[in-house]
Amino acid sequence: MLRKVRLAFAIVFLNWRYQAVKSYKKFLAPFSTLFVFLVCGSAIGQMDNRSFGHPILPAPADPQIEAAIQKISPQRIQQDITTLVGFHNRSTLSSNDTDLPKGQGVLAAADWIEAQFRAYSAACGGCLEVKRDTFTQQPGSRVKQPTVINNIYAVLRGSDPAQASRMYLVTGHYDSRDSSNEDTHGFAPGANDDASGVAVSLESARVLSKLHFPATIVFVAVAGEEQGLYGSHHLAEFAKQQGWNLEGVLNNDIVGGNTTPGDKLQNKNVVRVFSEGIPATASEQQIRMVRMLGGESDSPSRELAREIVGVDRTYFKAGAAGLNAETFHPVMEFRLDRYLRGGDHYSFNLAGFPAVRFTEWREDFHHQHQNVRVEDGTQYGDLLQFVDFHYVVHVAQLNAATLATMASAPGTPANARIIAEKLDNNTELAWDAPAGAPANTTYQIVWRDTAAPDWQFYDSVGSATRVTVPVSKDNVIFGVRSVDPAGHRSPAAFPFPSRFRTPPLSKK
Repeated sequence: MLRKVRLAFAIVFLNWRYQAVKSYKKFLAPFSTLFVFLVCGSAIGQMDNRSFGHPILPAPADPQIEAAIQKISPQRIQQDITTLVGFHNRSTLSSNDTDLPKGQGVLAAADWIEAQFRAYSAACGGCLEVKRDTFTQQPGSRVKQPTVINNIYAVLRGSDPAQASRMYLVTGHYDSRDSSNEDTHGFAPGANDDASGVAVSLESARVLSKLHFPATIVFVAVAGEEQGLYGSHHLAEFAKQQGWNLEGVLNNDIVGGNTTPGDKLQNKNVVRVFSEGIPATASEQQIRMVRMLGGESDSPSRELAREIVGVDRTYFKAGAAGLNAETFHPVMEFRLDRYLRGGDHYSFNLAGFPAVRFTEWREDFHHQHQNVRVEDGTQYGDLLQFVDFHYVVHVAQLNAATLATMASAPGTPANARIIAEKLDNNTELAWDAPAGAPANTTYQIVWRDTAAPDWQFYDSVGSATRVTVPVSKDNVIFGVRSVDPAGHRSPAAFPFPSRFRTPPLSKK
């Protein structure tokens, strides 16, 4: 009897085990199919079990870029800023003066900057086109008589004829002022505001001019900033009239890392990156759509700021450029600029170009727009002694790495859109290849929670320009970016719903 019970129990157990294994195999079958799709490079639309993609990772470092930014020198930065301070007063209005001592004034500073660019060009076999954008500014609130303004710039043409029309620009303003806008003779050193930014542009030109990039880089020093952004406004309008395809403008203004003794709230580990939310050129219809979609933080300028953060993660890490990610990084500031102030990036925004501003973490206003003096024990004036040259090096390295990365990557995808024609928890995206993109260009879909400031997840989709992802467009913000075989990434494009047939917020 006991034997029969044991046999019956064994039969029941074996049958249960068989059914369990059978069910387990049935459960695993979809995953086995998914594995085959993955191995075979299936389109992302078939990967409906991968709801959250991959966490965003830094792009691989480019050895050429890494080597170049290591050559940015604190000694050269110090030399450039010291020389600019030595012009005594670089007021834009001093271009009308005929009684200045030799070697002083804004025109002498302009000549020196041009000579620096020409020296860099000679060192690379004439690789830079050095030019002056010269114009006469008519009288206005801070310009009392017609005044000649010179913007000095150098163009490093892209090596790929199909991509050379894409351009990236870095600038700082070389004019200075003291407490009075009209004072053209008093000591107005302008060490931090903005010899520091000009030094970033000059050093970027010096180290990057020795390299070749598919797209074009423009290195600039503008004047007329203190009187109302006149120099940058003229250059931005010139760029627009000439059809420059400016995909990114980096403005450096007050990046000296102020070193006022006793200031315990300064943070030398960070630099602020300001960017506009809704573009100045957006139409009313586009603004309504942006508000509906929650895209207030996805203008081309804001995507440029995110690209700067991505570049930082690649190059400002242990071992890269001798730096560590904890010692220096950009902080995205989700506003156009600081309170009661403005900068040259806004001129390019008004012309329809993506542009951002770099500025140190904590400014000391005793050292801006002040006569040099000691008052009640406080030193006033924008003096050389308050500039941290190593901090400026870090800012220059980040600028140069960003310029080199964007000029190496394919352009930002065009006409990015979400095919929103039915209620669906999947998301179908489509876009056009950027103009002149090489045949080996691939793409990444990136996304983040609607409340997150930066991209959190991505999926690589190969060369496809239309895909479906199993992520609800209602819950996230999407972007699409281009990638070359070396891993250089473009800024992301924000996709608009195709059913509205409204052009995206563009740079034109």
